[in-house]
Amino acid sequence: MKYTTSTLRSVWGILFFFSSACLCFADGCLKISVHYNERPPYLQTTFDGAEGLTASPANLAFTKAGIPYEWLKTPSKRQMRLIEVNRGCDCLVGWFKNPEREKFAKYTRYIYQDKPQIAIARADNERLKSGMTVDKLFSDPVLVLKVKSGYSYGRFLDEKIAKYKPAIDTTTVENGTMLRIIHSKRADYFFVAPEEANELIKTSGLPKKDFKYVTFSNMPAGEKRYILCSEKVPDIVIDKLNSVITQDIHTGLK
Repeated sequence: MKYTTSTLRSVWGILFFFSSACLCFADGCLKISVHYNERPPYLQTTFDGAEGLTASPANLAFTKAGIPYEWLKTPSKRQMRLIEVNRGCDCLVGWFKNPEREKFAKYTRYIYQDKPQIAIARADNERLKSGMTVDKLFSDPVLVLKVKSGYSYGRFLDEKIAKYKPAIDTTTVENGTMLRIIHSKRADYFFVAPEEANELIKTSGLPKKDFKYVTFSNMPAGEKRYILCSEKVPDIVIDKLNSVITQDIHTGLK
């Protein structure tokens, strides 16, 4: 019996798929747990998982790569702890890359890139003005920066914070609560991607006129966001995800 070239290619493709799957199963990863917290417009709960600027590209990547996965709502602080302890086949969606995290996490190619970060402050806070540099902002000893414990704000801001050591108030709460803290004058500002700012104020129920967005003359291009996974997740899973993360996946349009 003769086989055509196309038939042989199909057979080899099927064999490759199943051999890849077996490698994944052999390492105990029957399904990847994809953790997220509610964070519009990046991550929003749907009836069968999550969607948004980072959730939708992640859905496309796992689906196109043929990797079984499930969405699990998990507080952001606990998410990173799961990756560090490395006890399960866990992945996170939409996090920044930094050298500390690279010590214990596996990263895919980036799935989304933010616009340049801005600061949210009260509209009546005259010490923060658009057009100023981040350096000038951090040199003001009066202003208090609200930061989330365990978070990276990208290499540029992380390095500037380490250099200037501005007054900082650290918290474990999510951005919605941080916004209320700014509104009540218990801190002066925090950093956020502009994509998130409008939705954040809208869902807070607070008057938009009470806030302002502060842009900076030396803020670089926005940070790239990745899928990062525990060391227990097999390399073949990362490779298969990377093979389908293309420009289309970055935008989540196809």
